[in-house]
Amino acid sequence: MSLRSGKLLLIALWISCAVLFMTSAASAQDDSTPKYDIFLGYQWVHPGITITTPGPTPTNPLTQKVPDMAQGGGASITYNFRRYLGLEGDVGVSVGSNNSLTTVSAGPRIMFRMQDAALFLHGMVGLNRLNVNGLTASDRAGGILGGGFDLNLFRSLSWRVFEADWMPTWHHYVQSGTLPAQTPFMNAVRLRTGVVFNFGGGEAQPVSATAAVQPSEAMVGEPLTATATASNFNPKHELTYEWSSTCGKISGNGTTASIDTHDTPGGNCTATVKVTDPKARKNNLATASSNFTVKEPPKNPPTMACTASPTSVQAGTSVTVSCTCSSPDNVPVTVSNYSATGGSITGSGNTATLNTTGASPGKITVNASCSDQRGLNTPATTEVAVENPPPPPPPQVSPEVKALEARLALHSVYFPTAQPTKANPSGGLVKSQQATLTTLAADFKKYLESKPDAKLVLEGHADVRGAADYNQALSERRVDRTKSFLIEQGVPAGNIETKAFGAQQQLTADQVKASVDQNPELTPGEKARILKNERTIILASNRRVDVTLSTTGQESVRQFPFNAADSLTLIGGREKAVGTKAIMKKKPPMKKKR
Repeated sequence: MSLRSGKLLLIALWISCAVLFMTSAASAQDDSTPKYDIFLGYQWVHPGITITTPGPTPTNPLTQKVPDMAQGGGASITYNFRRYLGLEGDVGVSVGSNNSLTTVSAGPRIMFRMQDAALFLHGMVGLNRLNVNGLTASDRAGGILGGGFDLNLFRSLSWRVFEADWMPTWHHYVQSGTLPAQTPFMNAVRLRTGVVFNFGGGEAQPVSATAAVQPSEAMVGEPLTATATASNFNPKHELTYEWSSTCGKISGNGTTASIDTHDTPGGNCTATVKVTDPKARKNNLATASSNFTVKEPPKNPPTMACTASPTSVQAGTSVTVSCTCSSPDNVPVTVSNYSATGGSITGSGNTATLNTTGASPGKITVNASCSDQRGLNTPATTEVAVENPPPPPPPQVSPEVKALEARLALHSVYFPTAQPTKANPSGGLVKSQQATLTTLAADFKKYLESKPDAKLVLEGHADVRGAADYNQALSERRVDRTKSFLIEQGVPAGNIETKAFGAQQQLTADQVKASVDQNPELTPGEKARILKNERTIILASNRRVDVTLSTTGQESVRQFPFNAADSLTLIGGREKAVGTKAIMKKKPPMKKKR
């Protein structure tokens, strides 16, 4: 065999192994993978190397190709880690024409196992000793790349039909006498055949089968499909399938069968398949079952819902009533029997019209029913609200009343600290705040001539320094004192409401600062000096009674009277003087005592 032929053989072997692996990787085998195997056999080697050797005279060396070595033998042992992967150790010796080649190598092996045969690929490295007549033996590291084909004879014995390997090696010979140093490349091809002994491994996997029925539940009359899956049978053998079922009529002799459930009583059923390999002498039968359920046709009543549009109308307006009905059992349905507790209703099918002419205010209930072909009925209702006619439009507000509302400027009323007291509940209302209430009372009495149902809502507050109970009582005294003063000015008591919040609903620092900034009666310098005493001003701003006009929702302006003559009393007579122009004047320096 030529070197070119050997290389082509190796390429063909690798391609064949790859194709067979793709087609047989999922195939089962009768026997499990052996734990290890041993090969013994004959080998032939084509060295594929040219070497310079001594010639007839010392000065005339010969260049020659090392001839083929037809006498030889080889052995290998492989430990199989997995079905396809093993670690191989190999020894080979070939002799011919007073030359010899010895290899000792090891490396991985990939085995593609089929039912009766196997293809393998291996790659190894190791020692390569080349003995050429007339030269000292060359020991070099070399590789082996190749594969082969095994035919299974028995469980423990296989015939290695062929093994073809490529053995590349660089050899080296030092200069000796007239022979120059040389490093020839050995492009060797090795062919083998022999027997393989298989040891270890378990017994063959038992055959098995699984069955499934889809769908697992069906109504009487609906078809079902049964499917069987066989495992660990010989893939080259044709299997037989025998089906049976406890319900309905099952037909089929392959991996699938159909189940006819017509005229089948409802209940739980079982489909069974028996899978047989007629060519196998043992381990050739497997059975499997799958449960399914056949249900009687359901008798569910239809479902129905009705809606009205619009749901609220005035008497005399028409309303559209829409009803939807369906059967959970997909039976045809009909909507009918419309009726109403008021007005009159006409229509059929899914839509009717309710006429509310002459209906009294209140709710009208609309009834309808849905029935299917089996006589099952479901009622449904919806409601429509008939409203009273709208009230007549309010009388037009005269320009005089509008002007009075605009002039009725509401201002909060402020009290000194802890005023009025429990001992003197009629005190605490300073002159500037009395003047504010006097003006308010005069305008409000004039306003009542056009709006007799109007009310003034008084809301009392206290600063945060007292206890909750104390502050609540204090704010109640403040609204009571404000109310009594307004009554003194002629405002009817029935047109006044009072609320007391204690220290609740406090004005924040930001709100007080905004009120000071927006006060048109203060100059920028006065605003700056006032805000230097921010805490005192916040406390004073929360000792107040707010006023709200019930008819318009107008609220009092929470603007502290800094320029009032008695503002110091409101701020705190013994507290740090801030606010009014008189208070903001600098005090003369005190004379030093001598």
